[in-house]
Amino acid sequence: MATDSPMHEAPTAGESHAPGGLVQAGVDWLADLGSLVVDWIVELGNFAIFCGRTFRWLITRTPRRETIFPNFYQIGVLSLPVVALTGTFIGMVLVVQTYTQFRMMHMETRLGAVINMSLVRELGPVLAATMLAGRVGSSMAAELGTMRVTEQIDALTAMGANPIHYLVVPRFLACLLLIPALTVMADFMGVVGAFIYAVYLLDVDKHHYLYHSQQFVGNFDFFVGVLKSIFFGAAIALIGCHRGFHCSAGAEGVGRAATTAFVASFVVILLLNLLMGIMIDAVYYTIWPEARTII
Repeated sequence: MATDSPMHEAPTAGESHAPGGLVQAGVDWLADLGSLVVDWIVELGNFAIFCGRTFRWLITRTPRRETIFPNFYQIGVLSLPVVALTGTFIGMVLVVQTYTQFRMMHMETRLGAVINMSLVRELGPVLAATMLAGRVGSSMAAELGTMRVTEQIDALTAMGANPIHYLVVPRFLACLLLIPALTVMADFMGVVGAFIYAVYLLDVDKHHYLYHSQQFVGNFDFFVGVLKSIFFGAAIALIGCHRGFHCSAGAEGVGRAATTAFVASFVVILLLNLLMGIMIDAVYYTIWPEARTII
């Protein structure tokens, strides 16, 4: 005898698989996280190997003039207008932002000390390196990425030339040697721009402005900024060349390599600035412990 309602009804999919679905989602999330961590470790290892090969070729063989001078011109000379303009406006903006607060405390004559210290130690090297990461780093990544996509790098290897020595070392040397010089240019233009705006537009006393600048900004501060820029330049060159060498196929891959090179360079510049600031301060106060005393 047939019954209208069966004794055992099949449970719905939502009732039977809800706990299993949550567990599976958690497993998938952990798997994606693990895959991301593994990819980062592999990428970091590839970058370390790439840096090691670059340093090895840098030590063992000097690059030819035909390869290094065009990179010096491209990275150094053509970047001068951008860096000079950036430094000038940085100094002027600092004056505009700090003048009102210092005037309220009747300390506007000390603008030179604060602004020049900020320019020489922090803002000059960091912002100059950021501008060069956008102009130089992304350009190197796009150029080498195009060479990778069009198999020009493979052709160099087939002809017996090492692409690291021929393509990377000249760009690395150009960044390492010229970005500190460009940073000095940015500092100089920032100091001049701040002086002109403060003295001739805001009517700050010129004698006291220069006096306090000389008293509070020393050779060590200038050395710190130049030292930072050396590491910034090395990071920009290595990251840009690495992204170009490992570019994926197609025009989209070249664009992604250029974008990734700039973003990674910017993050590394900020990280290096933080770590080097902590280390330099520690060394400074170790050598001159009396500097901790507030007079």
